[in-house]
Amino acid sequence: MTGFKGSARYIADDKLQLAVNAAMTLERPLLVKGEPGTGKTLLAEEIARGLDMPLIQWHIKSTTRAQQGLYEYDAVSRLRDSQLGDDRVHDVNNYIRPGKLWEAFASQRRAVLLIDEIDKADIEFPNDLLVELDRMEFHVYETGETIRARHRPVVIITSNNEKELPDAFLRRCFFHYIEFPDADTLKAIIDVHFPDIESKLISDALRMFFQVREVPGLKKPPSTSELLDWLKLLVSDQLAAKALKGGDIREALPPLYGALVKNEQDVQLLERLAFMSRRA
Repeated sequence: MTGFKGSARYIADDKLQLAVNAAMTLERPLLVKGEPGTGKTLLAEEIARGLDMPLIQWHIKSTTRAQQGLYEYDAVSRLRDSQLGDDRVHDVNNYIRPGKLWEAFASQRRAVLLIDEIDKADIEFPNDLLVELDRMEFHVYETGETIRARHRPVVIITSNNEKELPDAFLRRCFFHYIEFPDADTLKAIIDVHFPDIESKLISDALRMFFQVREVPGLKKPPSTSELLDWLKLLVSDQLAAKALKGGDIREALPPLYGALVKNEQDVQLLERLAFMSRRA
């Protein structure tokens, strides 16, 4: 099987390609960290597309439990059906709902399993999956069967660093941190999404984008995805695009800044910076 090399839709640098292929060789989960909006979730989609594998996505919430990834037993529905005299009640399999790990283990082809934003869950969540991800099997107590992986899935786990992950979990993963792209990489990403955009607009937008990111004390620096949203607006608004030329955030907020700056503290910070610069 050929390794992952990125794609025309996803710019993956050499370090990221190496991390993906190393994790696949070791048959360990790939834990990917980085700023929100740097393409961590999209990476799993592109691995699946590039290697022609099915993609199974498990998006984690604060209320998600590890057991839900294996299966859920609907005891309430079974009790209700027993009270109604439903014949389905005699087969417990009717009340077992397979989770995303079960789906990945049962896949006829090797699949990519995305466990997205694992740091949103309870601190014990990662540890509760250690045995299943190691052994690639789990037991269904209600039916007495053991579910084993037909093919070991490629497991991609993303984290936004909202909380620390347990050491025992980290030991079982191959780790990669996606650095924020430099200007040349961002230009390549922009070319993928906006192949016909004027080079002058790209240059003006990147200059102001990095000015915003470099403001000291900014609570939420704009990400790659926010840059792309901003460019989409600039392409459709010629007046805003013209306002970029020679613009400086020390004099005024960027045009259509709502695509870049996402909280009132940062807006106020940029406004104060422009006000103080004008007074000076």
